[in-house]
Amino acid sequence: MIYRSVPPLPGGCECVWERGLGGEGPGEAGLSFFAFFCFFAFILSASAPAHAAPFVYITNERSGNVTVIDAATDKPLYNLHTGGRPRGIQVSADGRTVYVARSDPQFNKQSPLDSILAIDVAKKRVAAHLDAGSDPEQFAVSRDGKRLYITNEDAGTASVTDLAQMKVTATLVVGVEPEGVALSPDGRWIYVTAETSNTVSVIDTKRNEVVSSFLVDPRPRAAAFSPDGTRAWITSEIGGTVSVVDVKRHEVIATIDLALRAKPVGIVVSPDSRWVYVANGHGDSVSVIDAKKLEAVNVVRVGKRPWGLALTPDGRKLYTANGLSNDVSVIDTKTLKVIATIPVGEGPWGVAIAPGAGASK
Repeated sequence: MIYRSVPPLPGGCECVWERGLGGEGPGEAGLSFFAFFCFFAFILSASAPAHAAPFVYITNERSGNVTVIDAATDKPLYNLHTGGRPRGIQVSADGRTVYVARSDPQFNKQSPLDSILAIDVAKKRVAAHLDAGSDPEQFAVSRDGKRLYITNEDAGTASVTDLAQMKVTATLVVGVEPEGVALSPDGRWIYVTAETSNTVSVIDTKRNEVVSSFLVDPRPRAAAFSPDGTRAWITSEIGGTVSVVDVKRHEVIATIDLALRAKPVGIVVSPDSRWVYVANGHGDSVSVIDAKKLEAVNVVRVGKRPWGLALTPDGRKLYTANGLSNDVSVIDTKTLKVIATIPVGEGPWGVAIAPGAGASK
């Protein structure tokens, strides 16, 4: 015979026990013990985070805001006003802060709008404005969370901002029209792409100095490191290629040609380092590169002019910011099919993904 508590405890918990060998039920002591056990389990479940799925943050450079998307439902939750021209976006290592590079919409004009905004994920508001030099576009957060490395497109420099002091503590000369920034998995190297000089500058984060540079194909836009740290991948928009870099030597070891209409810009590498996903800009598509074969093996059609892109931590979903169709495409990386199209603000540009805790609607 089976005995159950009636009615079930809050949260749907039921105490279940079997009749003993002697044919008797649990008795008062048994009832008290099992009731306490179930109540304790309920308290634990109630205190667990209500939302475990990550949240996707999209910068909208023309509408001057950030759209927050629930990755569990692929529905937009709310917008955060930034003003200015928000583009580059990154998440702190602890997931509590989302940083946004904001510049003045009037090109080549420095103003108080030029800054990095620190968004408090839990409070859903801008918590600080950080000094970033002029015309900040993209940046990386150091592994220890103490510094930002920021490209200043109009000045041809990279600014280093100390987050504790909230000010620029170093300015490094890099290539002409710097844009993309990537940090190696071990935190040692920063790669900065420069559109006009067709170069990648290598910054040693221990010394905060440019220690090397190398040439790539015309108009390099973005860089990404493989999670295993052995390779880096550089997109070249006009060249229509992706350069493969040996990180140990900071040298190009291969160049991958993409589709005829590909204009590669954003790039991201899968968590297992096996696949590389490239946003093809005006090609309205995403190329999939086999990192072992060093060749493009598939193309996925998305919205108009995909720019930034990001993967969920498990690598199962890829989000692309489509700048001309004002939406975000969601790609299932197993089937390579678009499974959702999400309307956002005007001119979506960058994508970053943060843990779900504290960011719900």
